[in-house]
Amino acid sequence: MVTRNKSILKLVQFDKCDVPGLIKLSASVGWDYDEKEIGTVLASGKIFGHKNAEGEIVSSAAIIPYETSFASIGMVIVNHNFRGMGLGEKATRKCIESVSKETAIMLIATEDGKPLYEKMGFTTVDLVHKYLCDHYTMDTNSLITSDILIEEFSGVDIGDLLKLDENAFGDKRTHFLRNRIKQAEKCLVVKDDNGTIVGYGLSILGPMNLILGPIVAPDFQIASALIDKLSSNHQGKLRIDVPAGNDEFMMFLEKCGFVNVSQPPIMVINSSKMPIRNHTLFGIAAQIFG
Repeated sequence: MVTRNKSILKLVQFDKCDVPGLIKLSASVGWDYDEKEIGTVLASGKIFGHKNAEGEIVSSAAIIPYETSFASIGMVIVNHNFRGMGLGEKATRKCIESVSKETAIMLIATEDGKPLYEKMGFTTVDLVHKYLCDHYTMDTNSLITSDILIEEFSGVDIGDLLKLDENAFGDKRTHFLRNRIKQAEKCLVVKDDNGTIVGYGLSILGPMNLILGPIVAPDFQIASALIDKLSSNHQGKLRIDVPAGNDEFMMFLEKCGFVNVSQPPIMVINSSKMPIRNHTLFGIAAQIFG
């Protein structure tokens, strides 16, 4: 019998010792957080949640603060046996309270979570397209043939890559991106004729999917070339979350075997809109990171 006595539930900040319990909580709702993913979240931000009297983690919510005045919330999970007790709201509010009141905060909502976030004051400002692929097939007709160089990132021009990401995402996220590159299966950069980095893409190997993102490029053809380089030798499932407005890029993905499975809303609080972006972000890092 599961006890639902609120008095024995404690709201805490998690650390690396809690990773196994967070993986178990994630798996209980069918999400694919693993040790490396949660490690990147802990290294880049904070995770709060509840433990019961036995020390079992029964809720979580994470916040990733970026460098100016923007942050992203994700990993909002509540154990099925403890739902209806307001644990998700309390953990999310703890995330919000951990940053300044001037910080604009975004999240990408699940269908179940959207009413809660609206109650908390979040408003919908956009959406993303979640794409999954069981078998990648290269669409040669869509790939560019011009002379661009795509190569493994050496780490030498990290400042150029970070600046590209800042303009694409709308805020500096140096700390997170350095952690994400360490986690990445591949980090590829696109260079022009002068050897200047004009785009980049990461792939992250998870327990269910190879996650593609961030994907930053000057146009959808170069973004498509990055996807092909990151995907072509992978034997397994793929995932990418694409910001709205990238219609030509999404057409390319669908020709390669990707299926648009949902369009979750982007919601914000402490702002009426997303930060200014330059339309070069073709794939986000993951829904938790925005």
